[in-house]
Amino acid sequence: MKPRNTADLLQKLTERTEANLAAGQEFLALESSTLHQRPRPDAWNALECLAHLNHYGDFYLPEIQTRIKETKHDQPADTFTSSWLGNKFAAGMKPGEKTREITTFKSADPRNSEKILNHDTVQEFIRQQEEILKLLQQARSVNLTRTKTGISISNLIKLRLGDTLRVVIYHNWRHVVQAQRAVGAGVAA
Repeated sequence: MKPRNTADLLQKLTERTEANLAAGQEFLALESSTLHQRPRPDAWNALECLAHLNHYGDFYLPEIQTRIKETKHDQPADTFTSSWLGNKFAAGMKPGEKTREITTFKSADPRNSEKILNHDTVQEFIRQQEEILKLLQQARSVNLTRTKTGISISNLIKLRLGDTLRVVIYHNWRHVVQAQRAVGAGVAA
């Protein structure tokens, strides 16, 4: 893969996370009935979208934090080179006109959870976005290519930290857009 400027990548990921955070704050101001409305009977409502993201955040945020703290590659590099697999995962998460539907693992489907979804779900999403902003700042002090993280779907696969950050943040973006559609916003963050 073609190397990209590390500072530019982290800046773009920061801006995207700030937009996700702003969307979360807008959700917080909405009525509970609006957050529970479904665009279609089989589609997730906004709270389910955020609960899904919170589920993955519960895995990835501590994983990223640990890998940043424990890496031996604590000299940042000017460039980050994505792996083929990491780039494929990240590109698949980005929302857009050709967003491909992805089947969610049963354990990550909020409709299978016993958690009560309410404004606390939105608060947790906001907290996680704030934590991601801190992690992006910390990531500036390590090598994003050589530092590896685990992934939620397999213990056997490791991704480069830069790819993991892209996957998590793009995944958040994807479902924020979905949540906005569910509440009738229809405008991407």
